[in-house]
Amino acid sequence: MALDFTHVFEPGDPGRTLLLLHGTGGDENDLVPLGRQLAPGAGILSPRGKVLENGMPRYFRRLAVGQLDIPDLLERTDELADFLAAAADEYGFRPGGVIAVGLSNGANIAASLLFRRPGALGGAALLRPMLPYAAPEDLDLSGVPVLVASGGRDQFVPPVESEELVAQLGDRGADVEYRFEPTAGHGLTQEDLVATQRWLADVSPVGGSKPPNLDQL
Repeated sequence: MALDFTHVFEPGDPGRTLLLLHGTGGDENDLVPLGRQLAPGAGILSPRGKVLENGMPRYFRRLAVGQLDIPDLLERTDELADFLAAAADEYGFRPGGVIAVGLSNGANIAASLLFRRPGALGGAALLRPMLPYAAPEDLDLSGVPVLVASGGRDQFVPPVESEELVAQLGDRGADVEYRFEPTAGHGLTQEDLVATQRWLADVSPVGGSKPPNLDQL
């Protein structure tokens, strides 16, 4: 399969690669500086979403705010998983060492990757996600590290959505850390970034490697 997403790749530890997934209106460059800061030494793979909503890139279509186009999401999830496999072959990083760092729309497709193509990721930091759809009952995410971060004043994703996602991930064996910031909205805070860096420094992706201790942000 061709590398058919416009993307940025920066080589690093082949056993530890950050898959950076932007929010609505972002592109392949938006999260790269953040990725370098969050996990120095890790490889970086940052694809641009192929769907346009009023000219703004997304990873999949939605019918309205909070109403996802599930058939399109499933198709796009498979497409992204296939791209990851092709990129691992092209660039020589270990597939099991891929940790997604997704924001909003990017977090939702990362959650869908965990649900539908769990072998594509060794872990995921889901920042301001919703539950995209019910996780399969027979899904086994045993030992997969996942961080979920939500805000109490998020105007797009009520905390109950993130809490249900946390519950379904935990019920299927994932090692979930849930971070709730009561005063935060949909945008990320400095506290989110510090917590994400700490989480990344502490976890070992399935099939990947654990980094040395790093200074905090």
